[in-house]
This record gives sequence, C-alpha cells and structure tokens, in this order.
Amino acid sequence: MQISDLPYPDPGVPDARSGPRFLLWLGRGQLGGQLKSLCWGILHFSGVAGLPYAVGLGVTAVVDRDPDRLLRVAALLLVIGVAISVGDAMLHRTAVTNWITAAARVQQLLARKTAELGSALTRRVAAGEVVAVSTGDVEKIGWFVEAVSRFLAAVFSVVLVCIGLLFYAPELGVVVAIGVPLVALASLPLLPRATKRADIQREKAGKATELASDTVAGLRVLRGIGGEELFLGRYREASQEVRRAAVRSARMWALISAIQVVLPGALMITVVWYGATLVTDGTISVGELVAAFSAVATLLYPLRHFEEIAMAYSFSRPSAKRAARVLSLTRTDAAELPGRTGPVESPAVGGDLYDPHTGLLAPAGRFTAVVCGDPDLAGRLAERLGGHPMDGEAGADAGTGADTGTPSVLLGGVALDELELDTARTLVLVQDKDPVLLSGTLRELFDVPASGTVESGAALAAAQCADVLDALLQSAPDGVEDPMDARITERGRSLSGGQRQRLALARSLVTDPEVLVLDEPTSAVDSHTEARIADGIAALRAGRTTVVLASSPLLLDRADRVVLIDGSTVAAVGTHRELLHREPLYRAVVTRETDEEQQERLAGLELTELDEVLTEIEESA
Repeated sequence: MQISDLPYPDPGVPDARSGPRFLLWLGRGQLGGQLKSLCWGILHFSGVAGLPYAVGLGVTAVVDRDPDRLLRVAALLLVIGVAISVGDAMLHRTAVTNWITAAARVQQLLARKTAELGSALTRRVAAGEVVAVSTGDVEKIGWFVEAVSRFLAAVFSVVLVCIGLLFYAPELGVVVAIGVPLVALASLPLLPRATKRADIQREKAGKATELASDTVAGLRVLRGIGGEELFLGRYREASQEVRRAAVRSARMWALISAIQVVLPGALMITVVWYGATLVTDGTISVGELVAAFSAVATLLYPLRHFEEIAMAYSFSRPSAKRAARVLSLTRTDAAELPGRTGPVESPAVGGDLYDPHTGLLAPAGRFTAVVCGDPDLAGRLAERLGGHPMDGEAGADAGTGADTGTPSVLLGGVALDELELDTARTLVLVQDKDPVLLSGTLRELFDVPASGTVESGAALAAAQCADVLDALLQSAPDGVEDPMDARITERGRSLSGGQRQRLALARSLVTDPEVLVLDEPTSAVDSHTEARIADGIAALRAGRTTVVLASSPLLLDRADRVVLIDGSTVAAVGTHRELLHREPLYRAVVTRETDEEQQERLAGLELTELDEVLTEIEESA
C-alpha cells in the first residue's frame, strides 16, 4: 500500500488480546509492504556482504599482477555499489512507508473506537493514557513494524557473510561463524532489565502527562483558589521522576550499545591476529586475510540492527499493550451474555424506553425527568440509556460477580446493545453533562445527522441562544452578517460555560432523535433562562420521548412525569408537586434540604396544624 492511499477504507478488526498479538496482527496486515522492504533490504545487504570478497579479490589481483582480473573486480565493485545505493534508497522508502501505514492504521483504529465508545471511553481509560496511545505510542508501534524487515535483511546478510567465509577462508570462517552469534546474543540477558526500566519510564511519563493535562484544564480554577503553585510543584516532582527513570533506562541501553561495540571490536582483533598468524604460516593468502577483515568490519553495520530490533520491541511492546487495552473495550459487555445473538432489526417507532436494571420507564412521546441522589449515578445512567452498561454491571452482580443476566436498556422491546451502533445512536441520543464543541462555523456545528424536521433556528430559539448569536456575530470578522457563518474557537473557549451548554443543547435538538437523553442540560445557566429553556424543550419535543436527568425544580415542574432513583432502583414516580409533598428523599434532593432543616420544617407544620385545630374548637364552642 502506498502512503497516498491512506487512510485505509477499512482498518480491519485488530487482535487486541495482548500487545504481542496486536503487533503480529499489524505485521500480517502489511505482508506486501514487508516483503517489498525485505527484498530491497536483501539487495542492499547482499551488496554490503559481497563488498569484502570483491576487495579481497582485488588485493589478490594486485599481488598476482593480473590486470584483466583487476578490471573484472572493478566492474564487480561497480555493480555492488549500485546494488548498495539502490537497495538502501528503496529500503528506506519502503520501510518508512511501513512505519507510516502501521501508525496510520493504529490511529484509524483508535479513532473508530473513540467514535464507538464516545464519552464512555474516558470513564474506562484515563484521558492521559488515551493521549499517550494516540500520539507517542503509535510512533513506537510503527517503528517496530518498520524495523522488522530491515532486521530480517540484516540477518540474511550476516548468515551470507558467515557462509561465504566458510567457503572462501575456512580457517577464519569458523572463527567468524562462532563469534558472530555470540556477539549478536551477548546483550540478550540485559534486555528484560532494560525493558522493565523502559516500562517504568513510560508509566511515569504517562502519569506526568495526565497530571499536566488535568492541571492545564483546571488552571483557571486553580488560580482562583490559590492552588496553582501546589499543582505545579506536583508536576515538577513528577517530571523529575520521569527524568530519573529516563536516565536509569538510558544507562542500561548505553551498556547494551557498549557491548555491541566492544565485542565486535574484540572479534575483529581476534580475526586479524589469527589471520596474520595464518598468513605467516602460508595457510591463507593476504587477499583472504583482507577479505576476512573487511567482512568482520562490514558485519558491524548489520549487527546494529540486532540492537535496534531489541530496542524497537522493548519500546513498542508496552505501547502495543496500551493500544490493545483501548481497542479491546466494547460498547457493551452485555452482548456476551448467554443467548445473545448478533444485531437485530430496528424497533418500531413509538416504543417505550425501559431500563430493567433500575426499573426506569420513559413512556413514548412523554417528557420524563429523572432525579438521582448521586450525581455520578446520573452520569452512568445516561450512558446506560444510550446503550452502554453502567460500571460493574455488564450482566453480573457488582458485589458478587455472579451472572444475573441483566438485559440492556430496551426500546420498544428491543435491546439497544443488540442493534448496530449507528442504528442505536440514531434512535437514542445522549448529551453529556460536559458536551464538546468542535471548532468551525456555527453552520458546520449544526451539520449533524438529523431528521430534518427541526430547523436550526427553532432549536436555537428553544435553547435560548439569542445572546450567543449576538456574541458570535460581534466577535466575527468584518463582512460576516449571518451568525451561522461566525466561527467557534476550539472547544468553544471564547464562550462562557452557559453559552457552550446552550449551543450543545440546540445541536442535540436539531438531530431530533426518537429518544433524547439530556444530563443536566441547564446546570450552567441562570434560573430565568433555565425556565425558558425548559418550556422550549417541552414545546419542541412534544410527541417525542425526552429524558432529562436533573434536580432543578424549574425543569422538573415542566416534566410529564418525574422518576426518583435511589440506590440504583426506582424509588418513586409522580409529578414534581406530588413527589414534593409525599417523598422526603425527593424533597431533600431537589430543595437541598438538610435533615435538621427538614425536622424543623415538619415541627413547624405540626404546630401550625395544632393551632388550626384549637382555633376550630374555640369557634365551635
């Protein structure tokens, strides 16, 4: 495959059972490129291996004063030079192509997995690890894939040199044939320790990267509370740990490199000393000694690739392990339960949304609000309603690990995890508590898969985005008159939190899915705007199933039905006003009322009722 053909139409299904298996899968997927690189590598290294013999023949021709043979040797050297040059250029070209295509394939796989999991990815894998995999790790994986073909070509040349010496100068050939494997394998016992140190270094680097990203993301808050220096100090300490680990790792690799220099040098001295003795005895000629010496000197070049492949594998194995860990994540584990089959047909329009795990029922075409005492539970429930399992669930009891066979969320009686991913996301759209706005124009922001029923203007009006449009138009360059052509900066950083939240809500409303799940869609706006947004959502989503996870009385009061969830199960169902009167837990969550305040209020109510009774008695008397 050529670089111009990237990206792959289909990067394939990776073997993500382990790091080595993933590397093997990548290699098998590029057999054509590996074979091309190997062939050019064999041409290049064969020329390198043949050079000492040509030099030896030339020396012998000079000693024998044979000009015709010397001309033939010159022609042979010319051919060898062309083979070395062409082979080297094409080897580099094909090897780098293998590197880039492997890295591109891994990036495509990671991008596809990110799109598949959505926000559930960062719930299962740390954000710093995802960044490390998608940046530095893909390069290390590509390095190993690229180094394999050059290593195999180097092995071929080393074997060729050893065999050639055995026939050309058997006495010296035996010494070289015994010494070369010892030189190549001498550093093998040090590789596990070097790999372990490299793993420690990368682990510390990953933690430092995660700490840095968290610090930068919360820098504004840290400055506000005076904690900036504290976190910067933690990052300095983490970076120093990375530096110390890198030095320890570098020392081990320096030792391995030193062995790769000292031992070949010792072999070369041995060959020269022993060869000079054989020349003195008349056993071999001067040309044969020169050829043997040149062969050993030439071996230093391919032997470097033995060290490189060891380093490449040591660095790429943990990188491949991390990549495999991310790629092994699935949208839901419930599909692995007994009796589950492949994707099924889409459910009929107008079905209820039902979660067997919590008992939550969202009737079709109704506005259902869900109140959770635990904010983390609300986030996990939103993910589950979108077809992802809640943490620790996946068909097993969280406490015992026993298989309970808990089905996934049902829409119209059909399990969401049995549907194709695209179908499930078309039917059910989940908006996170912290939605992301991509850079681009507002028109591009609203260019999302949608039914076409809801216009962008109606969605913006329902989300109360008039002031957002004015702000975008004011900050737009001269000549931009339509706010839809105004640009949004990366992640909407030029907008306030409430403005970003309302734009994200409008984008979700434009898609007009059969079921819309909103997790705290108005947490960053004021109460007056929140009331208007609640009315807008209710009006625009009339006749469509809408589920809002919130604790705001303004939103709850406009819902058709409110569901209280306590301890991962439905505790009460009713309207907002009904639950306020009869459910103390609901009242405590919605009004933020403490136990002491609740007792005082109840005591006040009892005294009021007692006064009313006494008044009635006095009047009757």
